Amino acid sequence: MCHVIVTCRSMLWTLLSIVVAFAELIAFMSADWLIGKAKPSSSEDVDNRTGGSQEPYHPTLGIYGRCTRISHMQFSRRDTLCGPYAENFSEIASGFWQATAIFLAMGIMILCTVAFVSVFTMCVQSIMKKSIFNVCGLLQGIAGLFLILGLILYPAGWGCQKAISYCGPYASAYKLGDCSLGWAFYTAIGGTVLTFICAVFSAQAEIATSSDKVQEEIEEGKNLICLL
Repeated sequence: MCHVIVTCRSMLWTLLSIVVAFAELIAFMSADWLIGKAKPSSSEDVDNRTGGSQEPYHPTLGIYGRCTRISHMQFSRRDTLCGPYAENFSEIASGFWQATAIFLAMGIMILCTVAFVSVFTMCVQSIMKKSIFNVCGLLQGIAGLFLILGLILYPAGWGCQKAISYCGPYASAYKLGDCSLGWAFYTAIGGTVLTFICAVFSAQAEIATSSDKVQEEIEEGKNLICLL
């Protein structure tokens, strides 16, 4: 018989697992890993409402995508265009970034799998006589290691020609040049830290769902067990 067990710690672990997976996925897909040096305003960059020139634009560069400003000659209007600069994996700007993409993708796939499984831990607490929380925690630890490897390798690619075109001639491995780090990089770091927190917290979720209080309510014949 299936017992639905919901505790404060197990629910918090489930929500945190989902948040971490989405955060890493959004960061990976974003083009805001590097913020390039400002592009100087031209005579076309005029704010029609104020008559003054607009602020210089900062293009952004991601692992496989970029955002840049394109000019429409008609009406002298400028729009931001975002999309992948690499049509396939081999066109990613640096071998280090290719390795970063592989490690991050593997970590994110594991995190998304754990996030999906975590939803069902309310009904299923063990698999093949092993705690599903402990198994998921182990997988999150492995995912965290993949994410760390990806984030360590990523700055090694700052010396590629693509990064130099955004960050200036002084950009090199682990040196940003004229660029600065975007929110996606910091989000990926924060998500990695939270991944290890999830891995540790999974043990607390397992303890909460197998506590004596839960066992007592199961013995009383309750199918829905909610504990704070």
